[in-house]
Amino acid sequence: MTDYKCRVMQVVVHPEKDAFIFSEMATRISIDDEGGGEFVKAEQTNTGSILINPDEWPELRAAIDRMVAECERAGGEQ
Repeated sequence: MTDYKCRVMQVVVHPEKDAFIFSEMATRISIDDEGGGEFVKAEQTNTGSILINPDEWPELRAAIDRMVAECERAGGEQ
């Protein structure tokens, strides 16, 4: 008998009010592999995608968190 395992390979983040997963606001986060090892892919309908090597994630996450913190809030607040 062959053993099998089940993996979650994709999640979709979308506005709660918008149940349609193909919305322009929906972001698909998935695990992909093109023969060189697994990587994370983030994509939105009609906007393209980015590919993230797991080794790069800590620095990317830190840079993204920094830039989000730098964003001005509505009304010029930070």
